[in-house]
Amino acid sequence: MSKPVWPNGCLGALSLTFDDGMPSQLEIAVPLLEKFGFRGTFYLNPGGKDWKERLEPWKKVAEAGHEIGNHTLSHTCSSNFSLDPNSRGTESMSLEEIEEDILEAERRLNEAFQRRKRSFCYPCYEPFVGRGETKKSYVHVVARHFVAGRGRGEIANSPANCDLHYLWSWPVERASGAELVGLAEQVAEGRWGIMTFHGIHQGHLPVADVDLVELLRFLSRNRGRIWVAPVAEVAQRILDWRAGAVD
Repeated sequence: MSKPVWPNGCLGALSLTFDDGMPSQLEIAVPLLEKFGFRGTFYLNPGGKDWKERLEPWKKVAEAGHEIGNHTLSHTCSSNFSLDPNSRGTESMSLEEIEEDILEAERRLNEAFQRRKRSFCYPCYEPFVGRGETKKSYVHVVARHFVAGRGRGEIANSPANCDLHYLWSWPVERASGAELVGLAEQVAEGRWGIMTFHGIHQGHLPVADVDLVELLRFLSRNRGRIWVAPVAEVAQRILDWRAGAVD
């Protein structure tokens, strides 16, 4: 691992990820990324009877080189989010059930899009099923099927030491442009930062378009320092670097 991990002399890497396939991502985020010449990762849930219709507008996004990631079929999170005692959550799921859910989502994504190496995103950042003595991590399930899995963490990832199947990311909802730029600057220490976005002016976890633009302008000015690429691409680069096989 004597060769630099990042390409073209860059000092760090950054991935811009977007969850849940929200309309504002198609209407605002994708055009902005393409305006500045960047590719992101979009984590979709292909559940429901109308899944083919809902995935249709994302085909152009995939064809443009953005990563379409797996965010499970049902987006099941902890039942602790609900006050309903009958709420079904990950506490009532088995490892077999979560794997079936993930693989059906993958089958649908592969039917809708050209098959490519993709990453996985843990719904609500939670990598467990069951509760108490039966609670188990399903990170090993993700590792069987994906080059990487995105979770949540404190700082940007160490390329030498990160668990590629539970990567740390920064949730950036309601962050200002200055805050986004400040996070991006941290990757220049040699790390890989991952930002988690949801809606752009949409939903309860939004980021303003002006703040996203401020980040993209900063990244555009710093192309020689910060490599911006989808999660699966950066993860594969790290795997090759760890194996001593980078250019």
